[in-house]
Amino acid sequence: MIKVDKRDRAALFRTRLATAIALAGSSQSKLARDTGVDRSTLSQLLRDDGARLPNAQLVAACAAALGVSADWLLGLSDLPQQAADLMAAAMSITQAPRALIDEAIFAWHKEAAGYKIRHVPAGLPDLIKTNEMLRWEYQPSLGKTTEQAVGASNDRLTWMQAARSDYEIAFSMCELSSFAKAEGYYTGLPLDIRLAQLQRIRTLHGQMYPSMRIYLFDQRQLFSAPVTVFGPLLAVIYLGQNYLVFRDRDRVAALTSHFDGLVRSATISPRDMDAHLDQLIREVS
Repeated sequence: MIKVDKRDRAALFRTRLATAIALAGSSQSKLARDTGVDRSTLSQLLRDDGARLPNAQLVAACAAALGVSADWLLGLSDLPQQAADLMAAAMSITQAPRALIDEAIFAWHKEAAGYKIRHVPAGLPDLIKTNEMLRWEYQPSLGKTTEQAVGASNDRLTWMQAARSDYEIAFSMCELSSFAKAEGYYTGLPLDIRLAQLQRIRTLHGQMYPSMRIYLFDQRQLFSAPVTVFGPLLAVIYLGQNYLVFRDRDRVAALTSHFDGLVRSATISPRDMDAHLDQLIREVS
């Protein structure tokens, strides 16, 4: 821990208190009223060039009145925001409507254009689905608007594929196997849609590699919630009806590391993907 001279800390407190008063559009008189101290006490505090610091009660009252943190006033932090404001800026919850690509997802993709996108989908990635697969999957929730949604989705997917971003996609081998065999979530999915979808994945992977790389991991060894990391800018965890959005550097780095662990432990790498898809196609044909 770096030891700071009392005079230096007192000088920094005076500077930051004066700055906070100005940024808040306040005044010494108003701050005195808000904190319940004499105006002369504040004036003397701001004029003093010695090592004098106010007591903890007054520091806390000034911080609350001016909307800054007491730690910042005292030079213990370089961030003026209060803890609740820092948390709100670092993490937020956004609605996740049942849609092919909703406005929030598309906005995040545009914000991160040119950066690597790391993606663990909730099922198969929408980016590589056929129109028939999209119709089957979204018809129950979108009803008559399905065709309009598919058209809009195709336009946005075309933009995303043309963007200068690398895409790394990781999901479980079990998910792809369940899809191919029409098991679980995919029960009742017609064979022709499944075969066309498997072939589309194979075609797109061949066309877009290495800018798009798909990894399959063994869910018996590893688990991941649906998550997308948009370069160094933000990371989003899909909760079902909401997205949990992180923008602070440490949490984005942690989720990036989580994804990279999935890639390192993948059972099927991009170089093995074509052979794996061919095997699935033969098994279900």
